[in-house]
Amino acid sequence: MQGSAISIIFLSAGVFMGWSLGGNDAANIFGTAVGTRMVKFRTAAIICSIFVTIGAVVSGAGASHTLGSLGAINAIGGAFAVSASAAATVMFMTSKGLPVSTSQAIVGAIIGWNFFAGIKTDFSVLQKIAATWVFTPILAALFGMIFYWIVKKGLDNTKIHIVKLYKYTRIALLVSGAFGAYSLGANNIANVMGVFMNVSPFETIHLGLGFSLTGTQQLFLLGGIAISIGVFTYSKKVMMTVGASIFKLSPISACIVVLATSTVLFLFSSESLYIWLTSRGLPAFPLVPVSQSQAVVGAIIGIGISKGGKNINLKQLGRIGIGWVLTPLFSMFISFLALIIMQNVFQQTVVL
Repeated sequence: MQGSAISIIFLSAGVFMGWSLGGNDAANIFGTAVGTRMVKFRTAAIICSIFVTIGAVVSGAGASHTLGSLGAINAIGGAFAVSASAAATVMFMTSKGLPVSTSQAIVGAIIGWNFFAGIKTDFSVLQKIAATWVFTPILAALFGMIFYWIVKKGLDNTKIHIVKLYKYTRIALLVSGAFGAYSLGANNIANVMGVFMNVSPFETIHLGLGFSLTGTQQLFLLGGIAISIGVFTYSKKVMMTVGASIFKLSPISACIVVLATSTVLFLFSSESLYIWLTSRGLPAFPLVPVSQSQAVVGAIIGIGISKGGKNINLKQLGRIGIGWVLTPLFSMFISFLALIIMQNVFQQTVVL
């Protein structure tokens, strides 16, 4: 009983991380939609919460394995310190209104654990993950420009009444937002509960009729619920930063941003697509937890460039860029310090 209680206490760091991700990343799927007042915040939060949880439980394993190969944390006390450090970093950046990367935060924290444990970081894995930090916003910007061109050509060649256009745009925002939330859950649940996979206290639950819920899926379900709470309680400030501060978006442009972001997240989280491509000898996107915030910012920049680039808020973009650079470094330092405190002050095992 005591061991179970301690495990629950340590898992609270993962819950905290999920809450931070919900406040900073998850609702940004609908940030542009809410920023243009096409979708109410409450509606966006409900849809986002449902689909991010489904994505986490059903398809969350792929990116989690890649993150685990960066640093296989083998003690639940260490997992607690790493997760709490990353979450604290995200919460601090969120309080400043910066859409930072939870992926960068958890990677920095894991490297901090590697340093503390005296374990060599696998730089080939780190290089693969870090490459996505550069590639994600660029890829999202390209998708944003492509989708903008397609939609613009379609609207120029058809005559749709403004009332119907509004209706279709709102439906498109909701559908693409649900797709984006699912992809976010599948991809970023690794940031929330991935460090606990090797030390999970949960055992498989057999539900009958051939259905079961593994210990990992239970972890991901808990993380999905935590993300949902974060969406409802702490996401509005960052939503408005992304939705209105970088570039003023029209409702149609907002829909394109959501679609571009969702596509990028899907590409980096779909095990089926990865297997299909590699089995045919084709290059495939790595199953890596990428930053949804970076994808949103990249997609918005792509739209801005397509419209001439004159109204892009470079000052705000610069602040966001600084947050992306500082996040992994700050998280690594906090993680190393937290591990020292856990081991020497609270006498907890952080490395086996």
